[in-house]
Amino acid sequence: MLLSPSASWLAAGVSSGLLLASCQAPAQPQPATQRPVISPDSTVQVAAGPQYDRGAVHRFFWGTHYRALWGLPVTVPVFNLRTAIPGGLTPVREGGSFQTKNLRLVDRNGVQYVLRSVDKDATKALPEGLQDGPIGRLMKDQTSVIHPYGAYIVAPLAEAAGLYHTNPRLVYIADDPALGEFREAFGHALYLFEERPEGDQRAVRSFGNSAAVESSRKVFTNLVASSRFRVDARQYLRSRLFDMWLGDWSRREDQWRWASFAAPDGSTVYRAIPRDRDHAFFKFDDGLLTHMIGWVKSNYQSFHENIRLADVEGLNRAARPMDKSLLAYLSREDFRQVADSLRNSLTDAAIARALAVWPREVEQVSTADFSRKLSSRREQLPAVAEKFYQLLARDIELPGTDEAERFVVEPAGNGQVRVQLFRLSPQGATLLQQRTFSPTETRSIKLFGLGGNDAFELRGELNPRLEIGVYDGAGQDLIEAAPVPLKRPRSRVTVHDSGDGNTLRIGKLALDKYQPRAEEFDAAGWLLRHRLF
Repeated sequence: MLLSPSASWLAAGVSSGLLLASCQAPAQPQPATQRPVISPDSTVQVAAGPQYDRGAVHRFFWGTHYRALWGLPVTVPVFNLRTAIPGGLTPVREGGSFQTKNLRLVDRNGVQYVLRSVDKDATKALPEGLQDGPIGRLMKDQTSVIHPYGAYIVAPLAEAAGLYHTNPRLVYIADDPALGEFREAFGHALYLFEERPEGDQRAVRSFGNSAAVESSRKVFTNLVASSRFRVDARQYLRSRLFDMWLGDWSRREDQWRWASFAAPDGSTVYRAIPRDRDHAFFKFDDGLLTHMIGWVKSNYQSFHENIRLADVEGLNRAARPMDKSLLAYLSREDFRQVADSLRNSLTDAAIARALAVWPREVEQVSTADFSRKLSSRREQLPAVAEKFYQLLARDIELPGTDEAERFVVEPAGNGQVRVQLFRLSPQGATLLQQRTFSPTETRSIKLFGLGGNDAFELRGELNPRLEIGVYDGAGQDLIEAAPVPLKRPRSRVTVHDSGDGNTLRIGKLALDKYQPRAEEFDAAGWLLRHRLF
């Protein structure tokens, strides 16, 4: 969503007479007699959202945002479903989130595409009785915080960064008879037309020519079902740093698709395909009240020359469950290398090429400002990556899968602790992941066996500055700890035992007997608790 309808700031604002007075009624859409005229070369000049124009008082309280760009007429090609691609396109299904109106299309070969509305409407998330009232008008007005053409330049920037991406084209849909039953709802508006990242995409280079592009729900379910599925963590980290460079804070699980590839060992590797760039280049804090709201809603960070290093955590709040799960085994050096590589890829020439794809009217207005901001933010990427690493390293959660695994926890010298994860099979143990943790960075490590008959081995004298928790999950697990001399400081290790037939050889380690609830500590529970579904 653009803005949460349940946010307390919204109710407080509407309850104030002053704010209501400043919330002017939006301009009415153009009547049919004022529709833009299609030129002989099949283009139109049309503004994405002239209704977002507001007076000085309203802008003082609720922000200038990108209102001028929403009201700027731009030259756009007219999209004809019958001639857009060879064989034409057939509309099959209306969809979209609470704010974006989508129309799914299919070509004669069954390949799917989507039209995504440039204009948004977050009021659909409100109860019906509030949608046309002051709260609804205010939420609709705040569509102006997003750049109407921001998503359009992300594709060439992602290409320069070496990342997967959709390929949106800015188009105008007129009164096209080929829309059929969707003609009234989708005619006379601006859209982004792009491939739908799903299924067989061997013909699409920007999706890695993957034979199977899958949803986050399916991918995360596979990741906790079997260790034979894994994510390319460095590629995902590169995508996440790219998000921060763009100021795109809305990166929850549904904003991603995943290109799958068969690895030589028979496993499946997933690589991230970001989608839905509506919140890239967010501009929120230029009104008195929106600036104050930004103090509380720290994820609503505006696209300025500098990334707020003091609040990288807020910028990434929406994606935190994914980040903690998918980046858990990357080291500080991994973060540094990825950040340096990304910074070197995003050259001034690459930025200039990307900005040149805007309609000429937008290019004239926005290029200088965006060139300056993107170049400045690029130089901050190493510092942002370091801060991001520190935040994720503080409290670590390491899940297994519903298959049998072995966790080995042991001292690694200089007070550090090494965790290794092995797959168990009749052929023996295979090392899957490992990482060394330092108490100067990490305060807690939690190990989750999830399903299967797992083994947890706690070896030697572990640094008591690190708190370690073992959660058995489903299955009959073996948990054992090597005895330590009585005079040594006691390790801060707690075994959380569900009492479902585990074998415990843990000496004097702390033991917590718990009765697992339906949502706890197996694979399905992991997905539910972390919203990875």
